[in-house]
Amino acid sequence: MSRKTGAPPGTLIFTGERKLEKTRITVIEYDQTSYSERDEEAISDCLPLKDKSTITWLNICGLHDLKVMEEIGNAFGIHPLVLEDILNVDQRSKMEDFENYVFVVMKMAYRETATSDFRIEQVSLILTPQCVITFQESEGDVFENIRKRIRESKGRMRKLGSDYLAYAIIDAVVDGYFEVLDGIAERTETLEDMLVSNPTPETLHELYRLKRDMILIRRAARPLREVIASLDRDDVNLISEGTQIYLKDVYDHTIQVIDNVESLRDMIAGMLDIYLSSVSNKMNEIMKVLTMIATIFIPLSFLAGVYGMNFSHMPELGWEFAYPLLLLGMAALATTMILYFRLKKWL
Repeated sequence: MSRKTGAPPGTLIFTGERKLEKTRITVIEYDQTSYSERDEEAISDCLPLKDKSTITWLNICGLHDLKVMEEIGNAFGIHPLVLEDILNVDQRSKMEDFENYVFVVMKMAYRETATSDFRIEQVSLILTPQCVITFQESEGDVFENIRKRIRESKGRMRKLGSDYLAYAIIDAVVDGYFEVLDGIAERTETLEDMLVSNPTPETLHELYRLKRDMILIRRAARPLREVIASLDRDDVNLISEGTQIYLKDVYDHTIQVIDNVESLRDMIAGMLDIYLSSVSNKMNEIMKVLTMIATIFIPLSFLAGVYGMNFSHMPELGWEFAYPLLLLGMAALATTMILYFRLKKWL
């Protein structure tokens, strides 16, 4: 963000990290009877799609190429301030309704296939009457099921307009949080068992990692409620009344995601107390054992100290059975104390 300081409004500056060598432009074009999917080399090859009656999904992977972004803005009439928000990958989720298009910014969360970790990246969406344009930082996403439904002509996807496609993309982003939260819930349960049975410094580090992850997810998920509510308004002309019904369902899913996030945050916050209690209990058990041992040896040390003084007129010093009898008495005393501790349930 510091790179934008002092720059005029609408200046195209990419604030993220370059994750692809080359910007990839994928085009999916379809209607009820036909379908095509291809990669394009330049934005100029996509210009004829604006005048077609088919629905077009233009997906841009890689935001580092400012020339490509400028060409997209010129080709589809996107305002420079909108392009600036697309390139600002730290942009807060929002929706803006322009005269000819709707602009949506969201945070997409998904679990990586190779590992159990998750990623959060920004996804921007432009909705026009016949076209949906999405912008991603990298190629990983949660949209494969949408592509499959378009390819196989399943459900209503190829029967409805571009607003339904935009709804499907937003719905996939929201549903992606459920999979991420399921993974975090599994980590939380495993960590909770470890906290109760054997808390270690590594357990505390994992607890702080979970806490940091939940902060990231909460920051990404909470603004989605405002975005969906804004899209569900009646004054968004590019979204039909039929699609608004589906957006209400997405809004319910968003509330559920936020509720799950808050529940997990409360659990993780409480787990720190569990960790401190477990460590304290473990320390108390250790101190309890040491105290018992010290208590048993206090009278034994007293007897050993008395008979270790070696005064000349100690009567027991000259007795033949004094030494074994003293050892036997010390053993009996220790045994009696241990039995007493067990009777009191201190051991």
